[in-house]
Amino acid sequence: MTQDEMKKAAAVKALEFIQDGTIVGVGTGSTVNHFIDALAGIKGRIRGAVSSSEESSKRLKGHGIEVFDLNSVDVLDVYIDGADEVTEHLQMIKGGGAALTREKIVAAVAKTFICIVDDSKQVPVLGQFPLPVEVIPMARSYVARELVKLGGDPVYRQGVVTDNGNVILDVHNMDLSAPSEMEDKINALVGVVTNGLFAHRGADILITGSPQRVSVRELN
Repeated sequence: MTQDEMKKAAAVKALEFIQDGTIVGVGTGSTVNHFIDALAGIKGRIRGAVSSSEESSKRLKGHGIEVFDLNSVDVLDVYIDGADEVTEHLQMIKGGGAALTREKIVAAVAKTFICIVDDSKQVPVLGQFPLPVEVIPMARSYVARELVKLGGDPVYRQGVVTDNGNVILDVHNMDLSAPSEMEDKINALVGVVTNGLFAHRGADILITGSPQRVSVRELN
């Protein structure tokens, strides 16, 4: 299987976790695009979706799936999203597509967070992938200096504006061996909206596509 086929296999497997008559939380990215396309095949069984990005909302609507505002939804049974990196503890780095803040909000509301990846995304320790941090534009330089003090090498992601109107700093070479602690430290910086560490709210279920098979792992 190619990497894209592994992503698609993981995405299709996630359909098994969708309950009839529910609103589905949907993330952002190439693997999630496969999930949205697969979800279209059972759209008659669901009420609709809540989306973490304008891009995913457009794709959902293109398939005729109703997109709800999260503020109008009381319960979200399941949230399906990918990851840039994920550990055996189902903690993740997300935000390569610059949708980390909305992704983190939807994940917080969902009862069950299902992460869908190909096997290249599984890592023993987070940090090879640079950590995205969403920042209020006027605080960019200040936050960058503070991130250096925390041991990172922040790089401004040129030409990218998030759906919330903010900018992204990608932090390289940061020690993320204690991801929950670092998530808190970065989020405490004035001007930071949030960062791409999903440590406090990791995934509940990991679906991984590999050349041999699709595996499902639940956090014990």
